[in-house]
Amino acid sequence: MVKQPKALISWSGGKDSAFAYYKALKQGIDISCLLNAVRKRYGRVAFHGVRRELIELQAEAIGVPLHQFMVNKDNYEEKYKEAVQAVKVSGVRHGVFGDIFLEDGRQWVEKVCRAMRIKATFPLWKIKTEKLIQDFVAAGFEAYVVSTQANLLGREWVGRKVDRSFISDLKRLRNVDICGENGEFHTFVVDGPIFNRRIKLIKTRKVLIRGYWFLDIRQWAMQGRRYALGMK
Repeated sequence: MVKQPKALISWSGGKDSAFAYYKALKQGIDISCLLNAVRKRYGRVAFHGVRRELIELQAEAIGVPLHQFMVNKDNYEEKYKEAVQAVKVSGVRHGVFGDIFLEDGRQWVEKVCRAMRIKATFPLWKIKTEKLIQDFVAAGFEAYVVSTQANLLGREWVGRKVDRSFISDLKRLRNVDICGENGEFHTFVVDGPIFNRRIKLIKTRKVLIRGYWFLDIRQWAMQGRRYALGMK
């Protein structure tokens, strides 16, 4: 029996990383670690703005170890490499990434992986974005919009469930990629085929910060356990 390669996955908590995880499993890759970057100043996920505790909850719900590392705007690559080096100790030699079509992003990943002697895998690469998001919903994932570029997607989009209605409404807009690959919006996944338990969002608020709308998740629960700010 061929031994499955052990892999980390670059994890944001959103739909693309979750779907890349799902597709990597189907390719026979053993995901042994979620790698997640957190802004040191805010304690939130870089780019998405989700609280680090919610990523911890995702890892628990999926049942896979999480390696979180702190970054600021000047040391992202340095800290990313340190994090990769840390998880290599457990035998990780592959990396799974949710990039879809941005060449600059893929080139950066491949540069870092070469330096760290990690084989990079891109399960979503060059799949048409409309097909990708349709397949994501069809596979049974449940996700919600947690941030948007305010000049492209207003307050009403924040907190929306990613479903067929969402896709239909998004298709009517111009200058917005249907998967948000250019950073138009970001999501948080609460359930799906890679999850063993569902996360429930209980209390949220919408906040406008420097041209971006965010869904500030303030209370949540998972299978009988209740979580809120400052309490687990």
